[in-house]
Amino acid sequence: MGCHSTPENVAQKNELPDIYPDYVGVTIPVGIAPLNFSMADDEVEAVDVEVKGSKGGALHTNGDYADFDIDEWHQLLKQNKGGKLTLTVCAEKNGEWRQYRNFEVFVSSEALDEWGITYRRIPPSYEIYSKMGLYQRDLSNFNETALLENTQVSGQCINCHYANRTNPDQYVFHVRGEHGATAIYREQGAGCKEQALELLQAKNDSLDGSMVYPYWHPGGRYCAFSTNKTSQMFHMHGSKRIEVYDSSSDVFVYDTQTHTILKDTLIMKTLWAENTPAFSPDGKWLYFTTARRQVYPTDYDKERYNLCRVAFDEKTGRLGAQIDTLINANAIGKSVTWPRPSYDGRYIMYTQTDWGYFSVWHPEADLWLLDLKTGESRPLSEVNSPRAESLHNWNVNSRWFLFTSRRDDALYTRVYFASIDEQGRVTKPFMLPQRNPKEYYRELMYSYNTPDFTSRPVTFDARQLGIRIESDERVKTIVK
Repeated sequence: MGCHSTPENVAQKNELPDIYPDYVGVTIPVGIAPLNFSMADDEVEAVDVEVKGSKGGALHTNGDYADFDIDEWHQLLKQNKGGKLTLTVCAEKNGEWRQYRNFEVFVSSEALDEWGITYRRIPPSYEIYSKMGLYQRDLSNFNETALLENTQVSGQCINCHYANRTNPDQYVFHVRGEHGATAIYREQGAGCKEQALELLQAKNDSLDGSMVYPYWHPGGRYCAFSTNKTSQMFHMHGSKRIEVYDSSSDVFVYDTQTHTILKDTLIMKTLWAENTPAFSPDGKWLYFTTARRQVYPTDYDKERYNLCRVAFDEKTGRLGAQIDTLINANAIGKSVTWPRPSYDGRYIMYTQTDWGYFSVWHPEADLWLLDLKTGESRPLSEVNSPRAESLHNWNVNSRWFLFTSRRDDALYTRVYFASIDEQGRVTKPFMLPQRNPKEYYRELMYSYNTPDFTSRPVTFDARQLGIRIESDERVKTIVK
């Protein structure tokens, strides 16, 4: 960071510092990477920051931006678990120092219990994939590693890495293109500790599309998917740039042991579009969204999805005989998408939009919380913004969640974190920390997509996997 002057002849400002990212008043878990920040004003020449813990300990940094020592930061958070940090910020501009009102950062007593996160990073494109990939990030520091980049698979589109309850020993992702495949990494049967990665054929003639939007059954044998015929169109004016819709979609359950696609006519209805499945944490229910099919593309804005559920029997792999509607789209005049049950069974977090389900392109998209104990839903006003929020997931103890938002610049989705307590109270979200956040996010021409927590690093040989994907090796699926 170079040599910088220290504050002297400091003028007092009775206002909070305008910092980037906005970490004022956020709640963070012990173990998170340092909340480095810059002054939002680009004309600021230097900052000087003192941090004091309510239970003891202190930190100091001085330079172009607040860059805290990682080890000292972690020690301070440990010492102040359940307490708070008070930050004093001084900034130098045009050779003059100003000191701002102190602000606080709260250190949660709730553990995060996750090593890091996985995500896809994609450029802002509509037809051409360009460079993209699946990545993982250690949340205790700033280290990011690539899991698989599409330069290793002839520039194909790589979709949505998804693990079973943040467990990296069981995951699935999809590769779309000439050598398309659904990659499933799983245990080899009950009682067997060996694992293997299988490449399923991308499409089955009995399905209308590929196996996408996966969600694991907690038992590990089954995985729910939807199969979609997706199209897109562009808006001529207004705040929306693009509309993504499905001319058809269905939800089904896949049996990993028998390679069987378990179709069920109860939920696979011709005049309805089923989508975005998710199993309950006890495995007894399959949640999904469904909308009456419209005339596309003219009536795209009449497509509104209900949130439903159907019983699931793990022993037989069969769905129940009755569908329950939890949220009726016609009654609320909105559309529900991306249901994600908390792993403690208390809530379903979902995204609500004016219509459709592809929420990242909807500025009005907000996160909502359905309390399964009371049946009541409420908007998560604590985390929502005037721009799109979506693609959320829970940590394993259901006390933290992450989501993506375009609030930063209205162009790119970034990852944010927030906590929720036993009473359902949610804290102010904070952006994924970076070493030099202003420089990093200004230079990053990619969006974060489909993030999820991971309890340990994901490990596989990307080179060998790339070779396998480029080959004709595929496991055929059976439709039942």
